[in-house]
Amino acid sequence: MRQGRMPEQRVRVAVDAMGGDHAPAEIVAGAVAAARDHGLEIVLVGKEPEVRRLLTIHGVDGQVEVVPADQEVRMHEGALSAWRRTRSSVAIGCELVRSGQAQALVSAGSTSAVVAAATRRLGTAPGVLRPAIAVILPTRPSPMVLLDVGATADPSPAMLVQFALLGTAYAGATLGVADPRVGLLSIGAEPEKGNRLARRAHAHLAAAPVRFVGNVEGGDLLAGAADVVVTDGFTGNVVLKSLEGALRFAVTEIRDALTAHPVARLAALPHRGRLRRLASRFDPDTYGGAALLGLSQTVVIVHGAARARAVTNACLLARDLAGTGVVTQPLAELRPAAGQDPPDT
Repeated sequence: MRQGRMPEQRVRVAVDAMGGDHAPAEIVAGAVAAARDHGLEIVLVGKEPEVRRLLTIHGVDGQVEVVPADQEVRMHEGALSAWRRTRSSVAIGCELVRSGQAQALVSAGSTSAVVAAATRRLGTAPGVLRPAIAVILPTRPSPMVLLDVGATADPSPAMLVQFALLGTAYAGATLGVADPRVGLLSIGAEPEKGNRLARRAHAHLAAAPVRFVGNVEGGDLLAGAADVVVTDGFTGNVVLKSLEGALRFAVTEIRDALTAHPVARLAALPHRGRLRRLASRFDPDTYGGAALLGLSQTVVIVHGAARARAVTNACLLARDLAGTGVVTQPLAELRPAAGQDPPDT
């Protein structure tokens, strides 16, 4: 989501054309829209004959650069495949960013593969232990950043502190929040609630250079209890997918209820615009992708079922993030203690 006011800089975005359930057709369509409708410089990375055939269909062959990639990492494959296939589209996309030929990478491929390839080929920013995937949730009264949602399944408490620092800078840049409130996802508001990781992380966060407001329960995620909520990648991924499913269900039920009877349809006519905005607000494609924070370069991960609109918005997000340098902004603020775990309590 591009809530904040980003500087308009022209950057080149490398797009992994072979990543995603609907690749390469939907990926290419979204990238073409980003280039044609928004003026982005796009570099498509993938199997050249397939990509160029699609560019010809869209009438832009020769207008969008294509970098050949002989291999691809399929959606059911993970980190090992990303490491082994040095000529895969995601690996070559990372190399384009590393060499400065592109300033950001967008991929809808296997999350574990993208994280592994990006971490290995781009490296983490100085002082960062592990990267984190940050998403923006449509909470009330304003959006909220949730991280990690899939990059690091078993972080240490020190890593959660770094996630809080990364998320704070990200919320400031993208949402315009001057002093973001940071919460820790747990099963109760009391500091002693939660598993061993949550209890230890609470002590770390209370002493960290962030505005820590304590534990946040799952039921409070959409209520605006915090501007940034941190958790481990396993829990965050489950929460994200559960929320997406629940919101899709709710929007569908509301739509069905308002169109089930002619009288209901008539009564709903004045509210069509608001209902469309509600559906769009809860649609993941609206926000494009999730930023992989903590790397030395900009990487945006799109959900695997992404269609063209999501890819277009992900390219715009990647352009914005590369322009602000938000990926590396908080690193100077990391205290030495943030990279060390205290004794067990």
